[in-house]
Amino acid sequence: MHMPLRLLPWPLPALLAWAGAWLLYLSLLRAVPPVAALVAASLLGTAASVLGASWWRRGLIALGFPLSLALTGMASLPAWAWLVPLALLLLVYPLNAWRDAPLFPTPHHALQALAVQAPLARGARVLDAGCGVGDGLIALRHAYPDARLEGLEWSWPLRLACALRCRWAQVRRGDMWAADWSGYQMVYLFQRPESMDRAAAKAQAEMPAGSWLVSLEFAVPGLLPSAQLRVPGGRVVWLYRLPLLREKGV
Repeated sequence: MHMPLRLLPWPLPALLAWAGAWLLYLSLLRAVPPVAALVAASLLGTAASVLGASWWRRGLIALGFPLSLALTGMASLPAWAWLVPLALLLLVYPLNAWRDAPLFPTPHHALQALAVQAPLARGARVLDAGCGVGDGLIALRHAYPDARLEGLEWSWPLRLACALRCRWAQVRRGDMWAADWSGYQMVYLFQRPESMDRAAAKAQAEMPAGSWLVSLEFAVPGLLPSAQLRVPGGRVVWLYRLPLLREKGV
């Protein structure tokens, strides 16, 4: 059984990505101009950045190749060409996305038992807020095969990748914090701990009574969960039913 690349110990994902980018660059130099080879290799590095489990690791993976190329001095490129890797990184990870969750996928069977604790009617609308490339939607489909699954993602390349992977879901580009959550029976999140208070406040203000706010790994400080699920790897799925309840003494 092979280990998924994203689970390899750091810095192996970075080393593999950099080696692949260098191999592609050197191979293309025989057939295309250096700028084109730089763009292609940088695209590979940016795509491989999803293997990083944190923002700084993703940045290192994406920018490692062009930085090392610049240090070698072997490429004769116009000054503007060195902005291409940064532009690619900002294209995939827009500035406002860096404040939200790292792009770390939901394990596909992490939500398998969710329907037992949070049953939904057939055709219920379920939103994966910040769906990335679609792993959360795939996990939600295992749990709720009859639900109307929707994804919302700010980065348009990630939104496109998600739509291609999850053709059975409605995937839109948009800001999860500006979107209206009132029409959903469940909103699923895999965010940062710092985002959970904001998510709870939005759910409380917009979502109807009886609906669910579900978070993988990170609890909402001071709120009483309706249920918890333990998943392989020691993670916890936190379930909150609206209206949200404060813990006693909080």
